[in-house]
Amino acid sequence: GHLVESGGGLVQPGGSLRLSCVASGFAFSSYYMSWYRQAPGKERELVAFINRPGEDTADSTKYADFVKGRFTISRDDAANTVYLQMNSVKLEDTAVYYCYAEAGPYDYWGQGTQVTVSS
Repeated sequence: GHLVESGGGLVQPGGSLRLSCVASGFAFSSYYMSWYRQAPGKERELVAFINRPGEDTADSTKYADFVKGRFTISRDDAANTVYLQMNSVKLEDTAVYYCYAEAGPYDYWGQGTQVTVSS
């Protein structure tokens, strides 16, 4: 399976970006989807998670405290795509953002998309 992220770029503080991650080669709707990020010199960290359809808490979401109220994760299973809407971005949101798919013993990572917040 493959994950391909897009939508990264340069944005000013307070601005917005929308990241997309398109999946192929596996049953997307069966997978839990997440966004992670990794800043230079830091470990990769979880940004947001969205549940998969068909469960009691289908499409439920979880967020890291540092993005709550600013970022929104969503998925379109018909399009095999997960999104991350980033609003009110801060300098410290600068990082490479990775898409991650997981279901039991199977998981996939995207190649990442760079987000740079700078004035």
